Amino acid sequence: MDKHEKEPVRHLIFNFLLGAVVSIIITTVLYVIIDIPLPLHDKTSVFEQFIKAFFVVGISEEFSKYIIIRYYSQPHEEFNEPFDGIIYAVMVSMGFAATENIMYVFHGGMETALIRAFTAVPAHATFGILMGYFMGKAKFSNNRVIVNLTGLFLAALFHGAYDFFLFIDFIPGIWVGAFIALFIGAILARMAIKIHQNNSVFKV
Repeated sequence: MDKHEKEPVRHLIFNFLLGAVVSIIITTVLYVIIDIPLPLHDKTSVFEQFIKAFFVVGISEEFSKYIIIRYYSQPHEEFNEPFDGIIYAVMVSMGFAATENIMYVFHGGMETALIRAFTAVPAHATFGILMGYFMGKAKFSNNRVIVNLTGLFLAALFHGAYDFFLFIDFIPGIWVGAFIALFIGAILARMAIKIHQNNSVFKV
């Protein structure tokens, strides 16, 4: 979808690897730190699952990706148009999703990994696009901090909503909410891609 100015394959792979290794490490550390003052072990509590989905999983995982994009991808010379924010955010997100899926293979087997390949992996890509849209705008904005954080907030919001409905699966049929959240996120992601494609500074 990067129609007008392709990114170097080597750089894309490196972003993927950073997501697969560094962002997983950051997330793990954040989980450990958060679990000390905020242990959430009651799986039948809607409130605890809400906190876990939005303020533990959503923020921790998206923040771990955000750090890499903000301090490695965004300052790089190859990040030279807003659409690149989407490209690099998705690469980091797919690296994260790949490692996460490998972990699920060890815990739940190939069946779990296969299901996640059609659910969680596209979800991570969607969250990455939403974050990357704003981080792409931020690099060329005079209000970089706010625009960057808007991307982080939106990704964490949709990630939290997606996970929340899956975490409270003890309520019959509530899991449908996860796919509604993902569907809305996917529509917004598609719009984000089109906007940056059409506004590319390299478009002839």
